[in-house]
This record gives sequence, C-alpha cells and structure tokens, in this order.
Amino acid sequence: MSLPDGVEWRSFDGRDRLATRGDPVYGEPTDGPWRLWDAGRSKLGATLELGLDTGLEGGESVLYLGAASGTTVSHVADFCGPTYAVEFAPRPTRDLVDVAAGRSNLFPLLKDARKPTTYAHVVESDLDVVVQDVATRGQARVAARNRQFLRDDGRLLAAIKARSEDVTREPDAVFEDVLDELRATYEILETARLDRYHDDHLAVVARPRTTD
Repeated sequence: MSLPDGVEWRSFDGRDRLATRGDPVYGEPTDGPWRLWDAGRSKLGATLELGLDTGLEGGESVLYLGAASGTTVSHVADFCGPTYAVEFAPRPTRDLVDVAAGRSNLFPLLKDARKPTTYAHVVESDLDVVVQDVATRGQARVAARNRQFLRDDGRLLAAIKARSEDVTREPDAVFEDVLDELRATYEILETARLDRYHDDHLAVVARPRTTD
C-alpha cells in the first residue's frame, strides 16, 4: 500500500515507523523535520500501519470528528489541506488550540459531532475525507449525520469503539450492528480489527452511497 504524500516510513529505535513533517505535539521522537506517528496512540496511524487502503494521497480537505487534544489530527494536518477538528470536551480543546497555533490549516471547533448543524456554517462542503474517532453510543448515526460534508466519492475513515457502544456485548457483535447501520448511508470498502494497537476497535473505510 502506498502512503499519502507527506507520510513516510522512517527508522526509529531500529525499526520503520510512520512519520510526518511538523512540530512535535505529544513528546514523540523526531528525525530531523520528521516526527514519529505513534500507531499505539492513533487509530488512523494504526489503520495505515496495517495497510488498509484509505484512499489518502495527501492534500485532502478533512473533517476530523473526535479530535481530543490533537494527537492524530496534528499528523493529519501535516500532510492534508484544510482540516476541521471537532472536539466536544473543553479541556482537550484547549490543547487542540495550542496544536493549531503552529498549523495554519488546522481549525479547532469546540462542538458536538452528534450535532453537525452547530458547525455546518463553518465547515465547507464537498470535503474529501471524514475521519471519525468518537467515544459515544450511536457511532453510525454520527457518521450518517456528517455525511453532508463529504463529496460523493469521498471517504469515511472511522475507528469504531465497541465499548463505547455497549460494554456488555462481544465486540464482534457490536461491530456487525454498527456496520449494518452504516450501510444505510455508506458503502463499506474495507475493515480491520485494530487490536494489535487498540483493543476492541474496528477500522472502517467507506464511501457515501449516492441516490443515483
């Protein structure tokens, strides 16, 4: 699988790891202008490490849902274009604002990803990618509600958290239910368990269904 422009394999501690060019954010090791993209702290990084075809080429316009304090979205902004970062909790959003200070294409939004009408006036339409990493019930509904921002041939890159949906059920059963609900709005292109890096998470690559 080819990596997006702006993402490379670099040697850290004697093994090849993903890296992007940008200011360090979370104490990650650096190699000149490159900084380690730690898959153990990033579901999207893990998705790339496992070789899924995300469709990312570099330079995309992105809506990132569940940006937290900016660990992953900082890497996304390193190699993508305009990157809108939605985070619900005030404390991590303050950290996210600091991360955005050094990245002119990163736009932090203190908003609830379940309520896209609250930020629709700010986020442009026909975006290339929606990255979703939210810890809430109804993750498929979040993806469906934010489909409005995606161009018809865009990509949804989601990390589904089984324990956020239902802590009492087996993750595989939870994943099947979420995927079934997602299929009403998206065509599922590829999935993979992320347990090598993140317990009880499923990476999903999908594209919007069209009415044609």
